[in-house]
Amino acid sequence: MPASAKKRITPRPPLALAAEVVETCRRMNAMGLNQGRSGNISLRIDENRFLLTPSGMAYDTLDPKELAVMDFSGRWWGPRRPSVEWRFHRDILAARPEANVVLHTHSVFATAFACQRQDMPAFHYMIAVAGGDSIRCADYATFGTQDLSDNALKALEGRKACLLANHGMICLGVSLEKALGLAVEVETLAAMYARTKVFGEPVVLEAREMKKVAELFKGYGEANGEGDGELVQVGAAWEG
Repeated sequence: MPASAKKRITPRPPLALAAEVVETCRRMNAMGLNQGRSGNISLRIDENRFLLTPSGMAYDTLDPKELAVMDFSGRWWGPRRPSVEWRFHRDILAARPEANVVLHTHSVFATAFACQRQDMPAFHYMIAVAGGDSIRCADYATFGTQDLSDNALKALEGRKACLLANHGMICLGVSLEKALGLAVEVETLAAMYARTKVFGEPVVLEAREMKKVAELFKGYGEANGEGDGELVQVGAAWEG
């Protein structure tokens, strides 16, 4: 794993991290990104282990101690069986060292397009927030299978989010906050896309325009990220 990815992994104990995962799950449901006991979240602990929400548990009553600790060989520790989707969590975290979180939801609008097996094109420049000029829809496979994991990995090549055909969506992030924020963006874009299609097919931005957007998105959301070359920061605080 690259040293840069290791630096982003918090050294806090798994129980403290598990509490953050549970809180994120509850926020995910409260924000309407997920419903009931569906969806799941994994969080990298270190280069060998990750936390994963258990299978079929209500988030409102979920205790952080009920999360599973897994390694990349499929072994797990804990009182509750890990999510049935453990394969794509394991495989994505193994293949994408820059990501520390895999967040999976059944949000309404994104899932609607997933059920149509449609990619989301660059109808709006914010599609670039997911890492490219489209949000791909992975080919269908039965939930919990290795085929689903393989299909998700393919759809996520060069991307931070994808749809899962007839299923839901996956978002990646360096942190729980980043992954949740991306899920909000993807669901919002899906809602916008659904509404634009009421009036017909939207105009899709050209690839060269999306390349410009991708450059402008470097450091997007970061305090001192790349951006407008005419801006000059003269201090880190505005007081005085």
